[in-house]
Amino acid sequence: MNVNQIINEYESRDGQSAGSVTMSMADKKRKPGVLNTILVLIFGAALGLISKILDETAVGELPMILEYLDIRNFLGRFAVWIFIAVCIAVYSSSAKRAALNVGVFFVGMVSCYYLYSKFVAGFFPRSYALIWFVIAALSPVPAYFCWYAKREGKVAVILSGGITGVLLSQAIFFLQGIRITHLTEVMVWAVSLWVLRRKPKEFAAMMGISFAVTVAEQIFIPYWG
Repeated sequence: MNVNQIINEYESRDGQSAGSVTMSMADKKRKPGVLNTILVLIFGAALGLISKILDETAVGELPMILEYLDIRNFLGRFAVWIFIAVCIAVYSSSAKRAALNVGVFFVGMVSCYYLYSKFVAGFFPRSYALIWFVIAALSPVPAYFCWYAKREGKVAVILSGGITGVLLSQAIFFLQGIRITHLTEVMVWAVSLWVLRRKPKEFAAMMGISFAVTVAEQIFIPYWG
């Protein structure tokens, strides 16, 4: 074996070794993401099951605090699901992973809810199921952009303001005096401010955008959610 052959052999081994290291690092990065997505799916399925079981529970059979908070109807409105989806999105490792995780969450939640409804409760509301399956199918798109709300810059501030504005519109009605519509939604909105918290100047801008979004939403689509 001549010198050139020896050099080529060592270069080949080095290349294979480097490739193995790169693949190993990629696998290590990929595994936590896959595990997190699986956990999100399980979480969504569990919430869907809990939500439907609560739907089937007679009035007065839940603990007093849950009856007071009207937890059944709370889980039947949009605010809590928007909030959970936003949390999943902003704490995901990337915008693409946020889209995947939120989509998987809604698939798990909606599927489990309506499977229980059909095969255990013996009732399948086709029109409502269709709405929720459409939401599940479309959810990765807003989730992708929501991921940027926790980042830095003007776009992040605008996105944060939009998200908190949507949640505020479900909590407090401003057009005919100030009226709290649902206490639970006020709590969700307050926690969303903490999740999307920013520096003082950015927070002030976010709140201004939030209020503008709330008023606009209550003017043009006042009764959704």
